[in-house]
Amino acid sequence: MRLPKTAHTSQPWRIHQLTRDFRLEDVWALPTPGGPDGFPRLVQLMASGDPSRGPSRIARTLWAIRWKAGELLGWDGPDAGHGSERPTLRDRLPADLREAPSGPDFAALPFFSLYLTGDEWAAEIVNRTVHGVMHLGWVRSGTGRYRGQMAVLVKPNGLLGTGYMAMIRPFRHLIVYPLLTREIELAWRALNANPNIGAHVPCRFLAKPAPGPKGRRPCPCSTPTSPKARCRRRQRTSSSRG
Repeated sequence: MRLPKTAHTSQPWRIHQLTRDFRLEDVWALPTPGGPDGFPRLVQLMASGDPSRGPSRIARTLWAIRWKAGELLGWDGPDAGHGSERPTLRDRLPADLREAPSGPDFAALPFFSLYLTGDEWAAEIVNRTVHGVMHLGWVRSGTGRYRGQMAVLVKPNGLLGTGYMAMIRPFRHLIVYPLLTREIELAWRALNANPNIGAHVPCRFLAKPAPGPKGRRPCPCSTPTSPKARCRRRQRTSSSRG
């Protein structure tokens, strides 16, 4: 559900100090009910997911068009920042956040974690169109209950970025975010339906793992879910992309 911007600005988030020159584009309530200790599972779910593999054919098509356009027009290359160097909000972090673990790596999306606290996680994306921030928070939704809340903040890069954001706005509001929140809800229910899987994300919501023997892609749900096993899977996935 889309929320008024005050749902984000009224919270005492630390992201406010870092994004004074960014525009708050969207705020969404995430259907992820839980207790006060549920935030790490939400962070892991979001970092592990790949929305371009979701069940909606419309959403998959839109993501495929976006990635192809970025490839053809050079929006997402390593030198795709605005100016000679890629800007990063890590330069603005106070000492305590800069020295703490920043958060998990993303399995598929081109975001990079900025900082992680007990109830906040921020990650940034930089390309030729925008410098953007995805912010997740863990907010109270009732007596002893909490849920996730997602905000998107952007700084468009010139006329290209301004035009790009205006062009995709109706698709984001009418298609992309409603479908994304639905997929997050399904993944969250799957996590909570089986307490034995811990913070492991069901395979249908994961980025594709590296091919196994004979070119087959193993399902992560059928492999050990210890930290070492998850680490090995991440290393294999990273090496396959290199």
